[in-house]
Amino acid sequence: MKSSLAAARPLRRIVLGITGGIAAYKAAELTRLLVKEGIAVEVVMTRAGTQFITPTTLQALSGKPVLTDLWEPGASNAMAHIDLSRGADAILVAPASADFIAKLAHGFADDLLSTLCLARDCPLLVAPTMNVEMWNKPATQRNVAQLEADGVEILGPASGSQACGEVGDGRMIEPEEILAALIAWTQPKLLSGKRVLLTAGPTFEAIDPVRGITNLSSGKMGFALAQACAEAGADVTLVAGPTALATPHAVARVDVRSAAEMAAAVDAAVASSQIFIAVAAVADYAPAQARASKLKKSNASLKLELEPTVDILARVAARSKPPFCVGFAAETEEIQENAEAKRRRKRIPLLIANRAQDAIGHDENEVALLDDAGAHPLPRMSKLALARRLVAEIAARVAAR
Repeated sequence: MKSSLAAARPLRRIVLGITGGIAAYKAAELTRLLVKEGIAVEVVMTRAGTQFITPTTLQALSGKPVLTDLWEPGASNAMAHIDLSRGADAILVAPASADFIAKLAHGFADDLLSTLCLARDCPLLVAPTMNVEMWNKPATQRNVAQLEADGVEILGPASGSQACGEVGDGRMIEPEEILAALIAWTQPKLLSGKRVLLTAGPTFEAIDPVRGITNLSSGKMGFALAQACAEAGADVTLVAGPTALATPHAVARVDVRSAAEMAAAVDAAVASSQIFIAVAAVADYAPAQARASKLKKSNASLKLELEPTVDILARVAARSKPPFCVGFAAETEEIQENAEAKRRRKRIPLLIANRAQDAIGHDENEVALLDDAGAHPLPRMSKLALARRLVAEIAARVAAR
């Protein structure tokens, strides 16, 4: 099956606006992360922003002059407020203070950054930062709603402890989250309006309070797919076995331990999902009964009675009205043959096959897509790049239904 793979919006150059707020110190790390991603960054600061972090710091990190004055010659025709947005892929204001958000909402243009935003011909994203009381005031909420109505992308804010000592909404989201949100914004929204349920990671089947049966799955592929689905506009629930991986941006995470717990979490969410992606390496067997106390070591042999765990994917696929089901098969030999037999046995429309030795614990993967039309190999690539490719493939198949 051939799919029409929509390309991500290119992100080569952005204008980073910095306004006054204690979160301005985070702009240094944000600039570093953007440059590390290969994105050219041109920094524009308000006068208040320079009271919290110096232009010299941002110039050193961006490698470009930092502009602060509407009247300084920042372009060949001395019209920086016009020229800076020409050729930029986006303007990102982080942090964006309550005062600056009000300026944007009402079209004020009394400094370089506000004038630049008003005169822009590229998208605008803002990451709010302010005291919780300021954030909750009707005036601020009206201004944010107006920006959203005007097509401005709002990133955050987060909730937590604030510099003033209060706790609540208004914290600027962390630089890593801003970068993730920015990259997500560039991805085509192939799954907009869809609810996606995923499983990821290993399961742990207890033998006693300290021992159990598990496997070497890192969860990296499942977490990458959760991120890619969220980037594609889906409402994503990730049911995760034991793993220390960070939750992807805009993904709802449910932590479980055993296969039975994972099955229960899937049962609770599957009815409202249009797509189910079973990436987790669920243990095939579990001890028939976990011991209540630790087994003591002795010289005698130990026999464990094991019983099969529930086949989560097969159970979901057998529902009267199943979601579009995608499975994964990590095989060690006769990869495609064994994987195709698994696909047919579980009666699912799409299965992703890979060689276990090349995938488990690695940051890259090479897979083949198996469906009714046959096998469709994909080249080896990073798991996140592969996840984005798989999302496009899944979206095309869902649309074809």
